[in-house]
This record gives sequence, structure tokens and C-alpha cells, in this order.
Amino acid sequence: PMDRTVKLYIGGKQARPDSGYSLAVRAADGRVLGEAPLGNRKDIRNAVEAARKAEAWGKVPAHHRAQVLYYVAENLSERGEEITARLSAVVGKKQAEMEVRLGIERIFSYAAWADKFDGAVHNPPFRNAALAMKEPVGTVGILCPADAPLLGFLSLVMPAICVGNTVIAIPSGKYPLITGDLYQVFDTSDLPGGVVNMVTGRPAELLKTLAEHDDVDAIWSFTDEASAAAAKTLSIGNLKQVFTNEGRAIDWFDAKQGEGRWFLDHAVQIKNIWVPYGE
Repeated sequence: PMDRTVKLYIGGKQARPDSGYSLAVRAADGRVLGEAPLGNRKDIRNAVEAARKAEAWGKVPAHHRAQVLYYVAENLSERGEEITARLSAVVGKKQAEMEVRLGIERIFSYAAWADKFDGAVHNPPFRNAALAMKEPVGTVGILCPADAPLLGFLSLVMPAICVGNTVIAIPSGKYPLITGDLYQVFDTSDLPGGVVNMVTGRPAELLKTLAEHDDVDAIWSFTDEASAAAAKTLSIGNLKQVFTNEGRAIDWFDAKQGEGRWFLDHAVQIKNIWVPYGE
């Protein structure tokens, strides 16, 4: 078969890395599967800029965001066998099949949440009502887990975008070639350019640039304990929100651990609006 040239995905377009270099990606048996772009600081800056330009996604009606996510799931399903075959070389056929099947289910789950994870009305001890409105955090940098290249990516990116955030994702360091399949799915699913940006490379180096960037509103790090600590330390410059697994293992194949309100709660911020009224 013809070798694929996998690129970065920034602003809805495939982009060659600024460095011009790439990393060899190997199968479980050691053979080379391909090469992934080696992203650097410039690529992260470009991705953040693209994410900021796509902030209109947060103002899109929630029902519309849900329809886009349903379409992403449909297109991933159409290419399920192809993606499973490539992923099998790294994680084995059984896990690859589970990642694709559960990944589709996870997208459907967050598509369903998109227009249902809404605010509340509080009754304070005064003559007014308080509307607790849930709004997207903004631009979120996500460091994806290594051992579940597809499912881990979808489990973190989908809750962030379903409520209106834009994302700069650093895919699994174990199999970053998954980006080549994902950006083709996103391209055909009506997802606006810049909502999801993917930069491959050495995760620790890219995390540093993301965490120190003043135009990133939150960092999600779900790899190891060292990365969780680094995300907190490097983010103090602008006090961005940090969400990590604190180095604890998460079973991404268990819906009780890998999806749900825990992720959605960290994807939004609450704006309280006080509404006075008379008798």
C-alpha cells in the first residue's frame, strides 16, 4: 500500500509541521507503521490562534452542535473497519474493535448531552431569581492518554466541544497516526475549522508550551503523574483552569469512569444572573 503522509490539523486544514521533522511510529512488534509530524511551539501557537478564531462555535445553538456530533459518529462508523485495522497493529485487534465501538457510543452520548446539560434557576433569600447559566470555558488544551489512542481522545475532546469549547489536542504519544483518520472524519462532518486542532509530537514538550500560553483558558492532562504536576506548575502564569487525573489510572472502557458529568462539569463555567422582580 501507498505510504500516508499524516499532517497536523490546524484551523480545519492539514498542515505540515513548522520543524519539517517527523517521528517514527512503531507497531507492537517493533515494525515501523509510519511517521507522525513533530510539532513544536510555532505549531501550538498557530493552533491556539485557530481555536480563538473559531469561538463562534460556543454561540451556536446546542441542538446544532448535537447534530454535528451525531454526524461525526456516523462518519466514524462508516470508516470503522478501516480504522480498526490500522489501530490493531498497535493495541491488538480486540482492543481496537472495542475502541471504535465505544468511541462511536461516546460521541453519541455527548451529542445527546449537548442540548440537555443546561443551567438552573435558584431562589435566593431576596426578592429576585438567580439564573445559573452554563457557558463554555473557552479554549482548552488537552493532553490525551497514550494507551487508548482513539477512545481516550474522543472521551476528552467530545465533552469539551459538545458544550461549545474549542480544543487543541495532543494525541496519544503511542499512536499519533490516529490523527490522520480523525481529521478526515471531522472534515466530512460539518465541524467548523478550528473547533478541534491536533498537534502531534513529544507530549511533554507540547504540554509546556500549551500550559504557558496566556491565550489558553484551561488544560486537561490525562497521561501520567509527572504531566499532571507539570500542567499545574506551568499554568500559574495566567491561572488557567487545570483538570487532570492526578496520575490515577482511568479505565476508558468503563462508561462510569470514562464519560459523564465529571468531564462536562469541567468543560463549563457558571455565570449567575440576578433578576429582581416585584409582587
